[in-house]
Amino acid sequence: MATTHKQIAAPPERVWAVLADPDNYAHWVVGSRDVRDADPTFPAEGASFGHTFAFGPIDLRDETEVVESDAPRRLVLHVKARPLGRGTVELDLAAVGDGTHVTMHEGPASPVARLFYNPLMDLVLHGRNVEALRRLAALVEGRHPEPQTSRNAGHDAGDGEDGPAVGPER
Repeated sequence: MATTHKQIAAPPERVWAVLADPDNYAHWVVGSRDVRDADPTFPAEGASFGHTFAFGPIDLRDETEVVESDAPRRLVLHVKARPLGRGTVELDLAAVGDGTHVTMHEGPASPVARLFYNPLMDLVLHGRNVEALRRLAALVEGRHPEPQTSRNAGHDAGDGEDGPAVGPER
């Protein structure tokens, strides 16, 4: 399982607020292109959101489901990216001074994903998650505009007053 750490200059409640809004995942999760729909109870256990994940030139449509939710300390997600398999992402938040120490664990959760999981894949996931947590920190700390997704298109984001809306990065 790949483990990645990041110190964020905001309290856990603020980090949790960003994690609790499914539209934000299109911004900070590397490879996530769009959030199409979400349960209104997200991030309650059992709630999910539909997303589009880019795998090279191919867009995969699937969903992410909440397995465990303990605001503002812990969020565990079951991520589906079929046919590539399924994974588990654990996000642990700990208050440190005025900020939050985020620990992210990610690993395979299906037989197909376990078949391809090895030390090299662990390094790839870790590198991807270093970038993901950098993006999360930028969003939490207000250093990046709200992402444009199909769920919020035409609403507050990108009204032209503060410049164009920025879409999810890959």
